[in-house]
Amino acid sequence: MSENNKQVTIYVYYQGTPETRFDRDYYTHQHLPLTLQAWGKYGLISCRAFYPSIDQNGTIAICESVYRDEAAVEAAFNSPERTEVMADVARYTDATPLRMRGLPL
Repeated sequence: MSENNKQVTIYVYYQGTPETRFDRDYYTHQHLPLTLQAWGKYGLISCRAFYPSIDQNGTIAICESVYRDEAAVEAAFNSPERTEVMADVARYTDATPLRMRGLPL
């Protein structure tokens, strides 16, 4: 498999405090399915949410998104559906989503 055909993992994470508004139920049951529906046709394979076991300052949520390849990432983030996905953020949090690319060890 060539380098361009490898799956790409993007982590979207949110920083805050225990007082930061973040609706875990909405994120897990509404936003992630919306994202998968919108970007699945471009090569988004899966989205999974992770939350800290205790409320504390720092990371309040992490989403692991796996894409078919680099072209799928580019297509999804440049798609017309990007506007709808990004507009949905305000429904579950006031925190700014941050992205980081994961590399296999």
